[in-house]
Amino acid sequence: MLTRTEKFLRNSASTALLQVVTMVSGFIIPKVMLMVYGSEINGLISSITQFINYFMLVEAGLSAAVVYSLYKPLAEKDYFKISSIVTAAKNFYNSSGYIFVILTIGLSIIYPFFIKTTELTILEVGILVLILGVSGALEFFTLAKYRAILTADQKVYVISLASIIAVITNTIVIVILSYLNINIVLVRAVALLSVFLRSYILYFFVKKYYSYLNYNAVPDNNALSKRWDALYLQILGAVQNGAPIILATLFTDLKIVSVYVVYNLVISGVNAILSVFMSGVSSTFGDLIARKELDRFQKAYNDFELLYYLLIAGVYGVTFVMIMPFILLYTQGVTDANYNLPWIGFLMVLNGLMYNIKTPQGMLVISAGLYKETRWQTTTQALILVIFGIILGKIYGLCGILIASVLSNLYRDIDLVYFIPKYVTKLPKKNTVYRVIGICLIVALIYIPSLYININVSDFLIWILVTLGVILYTLIIIFIYVIIFEKKTLQGLKERIKNLKKR
Repeated sequence: MLTRTEKFLRNSASTALLQVVTMVSGFIIPKVMLMVYGSEINGLISSITQFINYFMLVEAGLSAAVVYSLYKPLAEKDYFKISSIVTAAKNFYNSSGYIFVILTIGLSIIYPFFIKTTELTILEVGILVLILGVSGALEFFTLAKYRAILTADQKVYVISLASIIAVITNTIVIVILSYLNINIVLVRAVALLSVFLRSYILYFFVKKYYSYLNYNAVPDNNALSKRWDALYLQILGAVQNGAPIILATLFTDLKIVSVYVVYNLVISGVNAILSVFMSGVSSTFGDLIARKELDRFQKAYNDFELLYYLLIAGVYGVTFVMIMPFILLYTQGVTDANYNLPWIGFLMVLNGLMYNIKTPQGMLVISAGLYKETRWQTTTQALILVIFGIILGKIYGLCGILIASVLSNLYRDIDLVYFIPKYVTKLPKKNTVYRVIGICLIVALIYIPSLYININVSDFLIWILVTLGVILYTLIIIFIYVIIFEKKTLQGLKERIKNLKKR
């Protein structure tokens, strides 16, 4: 029987591999799009994808509610209860899927008339919308119910491995067909094979290892009552991640959307690295909360919060320094849009840092099922982004939209730093406040020297060598910080690692 720590390590390792593969794919595909099809097509695909992601909100809250409801019956091996919850989830997902399909068809009819592009005809844009929507439809009708039970049962590694195969397949198909100068609509249609592949892999795994599941069981709809409370949290996530592209589509043009997407590649890559350390954590803490093991929960969370904060301080400190040299190298040879925009780079990294400061607390909101209790806060955060995004976007374009996003995340950081200690961890809030101040100090010490040094790199090998130098400097700063301010927690972490080695 695997311990929680061992399950966490297995899930983290598989997710780490997925994030590496996804990150590499995420850099390869846009580069191919830019070089073969241009900035306009790159911006168009990103814009359509974001609209479709918003349609995924028709199932908002359901996934989180299903996972939360499955923690207890899985711990108690109550197979009848598990089947009842999964059956209810399947019914909800199917209903949501039909709504999603209708919305996607509507977008395919309306969207082409509101977007200015000289690269594709109105019909081709409409078909492209439908093709990109197919993967979303499969999420509802096949993947969703499998993903929920595997996540709740701390078997995220299965999802990760299936996704790795799908991502590699998708990347190979797109790269080969693109360099053969195949029409982008056909390229994306053939790439759908990867989505079907992932669906079949998860289907066979669940069928084999969860043979007790009865999809015709009496649905336990009451178990999913938190779905409507979780709705607000999921809407926030969608608004937070997608609003910049939507607002840029409305207030700028597709080339500016492409600029945002290219810069966001870096932030997405950074967040992919960080998400490795979040994989399986929510379900682990959810299990501890369900068992009411407060002492173990507090110690585990205190250790995790410190490690995660040190990680984001280091990672984002390095990103502040190295983002512009990377962007200039990545966009070499692309002349149809200006990608040399240092202020955009600074704001993108700052926004990413603000977003991740609240990640440990936001994870506990999910683990504890506190959707209803955080409804007004999440609504306020979304409103800050949308209202200020519209106002500042009209005046300052993409910079204004990013400033609005920073303000939105800053508000939520402050809110959760006070909310979670009071209602979940029962730990002193000053611990988190001091650590947030520590993050800002570490990032400043890493970034400020670069303002006085001209980092000029001519190829990616030199960029990697310079980045390694910055990482070494970063590790020294973090080591000094831990020795001075977190020596006691560091000793506790050492003991935990020793115990793990013994097991």
